[in-house]
Amino acid sequence: MMRLFSFRHWLLFAVVAGCLQACSSEPQITSDHYRRAEALLAPNIRETVYHLEVRPNWINNGGDFWHVTQTREGKRFFLTSIEREETKPAFDHEALAAALEEKTGEEVDAADLPFDRIRIPERGLIAFRFDEADWRFDTESLELTRQEDDNDERPRGVSPDGTWQAFIRDYNLFVRHRDTGQEVQLSTGGRHQYEYASTYGWSDLMEGEGGSRPENLFVNWAPDSRKLLTYVTDLSQAEKMYLLDFSVDTLFRPRLLSYYRGSPGDTTVVHYKPVIFDLDRGTRTPVNMDPFPHFFGVSFRWTDEADSLFTILPHRGYKQADVVKVDAATGNTSVVVSETSDTSVEYRNMVMQRIGPDKLLISSQASGWNHLYLLNWHTGELISPVTSGEFVVRRLFHVDEDNERIYFTAGGLEEGSNPYYEYLYSTGFDGSGLTLLTPEDAHHQLSLSPCKKYFTDNYSRVDLPTISVVRELETGRELFEVSRADADDLLASGWEPPMPFVTKGRDGTTDIYGVIYQPEDFNPRSSYPIIDYTYTGPHTSTAPKSFTDALINIQNPLRAFGFAVIVVDGMGTAHRSKAFRDVSYKNMGYNLDCHVVAIRQLASEHSWIDTTRVGIYGHSAGGYDAGRAMLQYPDFYKVGVASAADHDHRMEKAWWPEMYMGYPVGDYYHEQSNVTNAHKLEGNLLIAHGAVDENVNPSATYKLAEYLIRAGKDFDMLILPGTDHSFGRAD
Repeated sequence: MMRLFSFRHWLLFAVVAGCLQACSSEPQITSDHYRRAEALLAPNIRETVYHLEVRPNWINNGGDFWHVTQTREGKRFFLTSIEREETKPAFDHEALAAALEEKTGEEVDAADLPFDRIRIPERGLIAFRFDEADWRFDTESLELTRQEDDNDERPRGVSPDGTWQAFIRDYNLFVRHRDTGQEVQLSTGGRHQYEYASTYGWSDLMEGEGGSRPENLFVNWAPDSRKLLTYVTDLSQAEKMYLLDFSVDTLFRPRLLSYYRGSPGDTTVVHYKPVIFDLDRGTRTPVNMDPFPHFFGVSFRWTDEADSLFTILPHRGYKQADVVKVDAATGNTSVVVSETSDTSVEYRNMVMQRIGPDKLLISSQASGWNHLYLLNWHTGELISPVTSGEFVVRRLFHVDEDNERIYFTAGGLEEGSNPYYEYLYSTGFDGSGLTLLTPEDAHHQLSLSPCKKYFTDNYSRVDLPTISVVRELETGRELFEVSRADADDLLASGWEPPMPFVTKGRDGTTDIYGVIYQPEDFNPRSSYPIIDYTYTGPHTSTAPKSFTDALINIQNPLRAFGFAVIVVDGMGTAHRSKAFRDVSYKNMGYNLDCHVVAIRQLASEHSWIDTTRVGIYGHSAGGYDAGRAMLQYPDFYKVGVASAADHDHRMEKAWWPEMYMGYPVGDYYHEQSNVTNAHKLEGNLLIAHGAVDENVNPSATYKLAEYLIRAGKDFDMLILPGTDHSFGRAD
């Protein structure tokens, strides 16, 4: 069944109408264009490619997994045994559909079973949930039974040995013995807005001015189940932001919603105070560190000995991050090592893993590239560099302590390959014996088996449909192929993959990478307008690298209207050198320089790109980009759609701008604000926002509208009542 447009897709297609109105006296948009665009929406185009990829769900601790995918026969579940090197249907789909239809009286389509997840509690049994009930299906007898309670998930707050369960009562933390029911009160000082073990959820909405927030139980048990760490959540000084919900049918006045959210530079934010409870000693031990803002995202880890914890703790402004060790008995802290930067430390992506009793593996960008280092756990002194060179370690995959091998993914090490492609490597603790384990010139998306002997590898490019294989971890040797994406039907329909390209960035020297989607019914002798899809957040890269990314996105439908679409990762974004990313520090308003340069370079090579008809679209941080583009490059971008945008970083959530725009707040925030530059608008701009967007508050869109009106500028504006940051989904 074809899925219909969501609000977000409707907004994207508004670029089409705007460009045509701006660039042509007689727009020729028909219902056929919309039908074709609808067919290219992600949920619909996904059904035209079979065995697109394998996302393994590992079973127990072995080498078996199940996955679900679209096939020519419809949605199918498969079971793979690595030991037998075989993949087969997990069960008889027609038999299960018939049994489920008989038991429930509802029509069930074997090609589209009404669930997407299964469990395999034991060989020959399939468990799933449907119609608010749990079911079990015997794959041999084909018997289907409804279960009273088949939920084997561990309840929240349970200790590792299963003995104790933590819970909150009257803002204090308790534990209950799961066998005897004995309750122990651990804290006594909790009160409203000074609350034990209930962390602040990023999207916790409160109704009305005095509404209560949801309870979010947080406890971090030690491996021995005798101690736990939690936070005191201090909301007493935190300020709120507000939303009005107009969409409640039973109300004739808007519903007031509020939530705690600090903006850049604010001190009136939610703070956490870590504290340790010892069940045997009956003690409460505060951790000896200052309260820190909740948006730091600090995560403590217990050592195996359960005598200490460690974490990465940033400083406000993110120019320093410390690896901090905590003595569980005293709460005293010590800094093992610090990472510093003149711009900002990407601490959220830092590797931090303790190896044995005496070593610590961390990552650092001190060399200008993200690399791994082995340190002495007790002193912080360097034992040895693990990786080095002009490439980027992307993530830690596995540490084999017995054989002293470290497995990691990286980009930029293979000569001639796209530096954004991830490959898997292994190396010794001392950096010797570097070995490439995934040799294909492609982007590799990996999953490690629980037994740490095997991994799945989905490798592809935007122009290479996915090949899914199982490999041996130690050697990278391919054991067998699980599936290969079948895109024949899609290609037969006329769809073409995007063209990868490399151009020079804003400095005229640095290579930047992206893709360009040609319009449908492409004729190289014709001339086509081009749409720039943008999201230049410095914390990520956007241009598709894999076949799935090229397929499942919001660029494809625009091709149906005769547009080319470009996606490029310009200087100032992630996954390259530190210098490459630092281009955007305190300069996010200039991230689009590379986009303009890239489009002009491509137009010099391809005469079918019309640079007199350029549009731009972005959502969230991309919405800021789209608005900024219309104001900074009015002679280049003629039409823009900026949705859910943070038009002024001073009105955004604190952590993101403080990390990439700088702290404390300086004049550059004002200079790079879309609001303060509203008078520069020349082209056609649509600004849109969800009325109950708690991620990026709609106040920034209202403020931009106010300043556009002050400047006497024409623009379009759409507020979607009852809609959050996602703008809803297709039906």
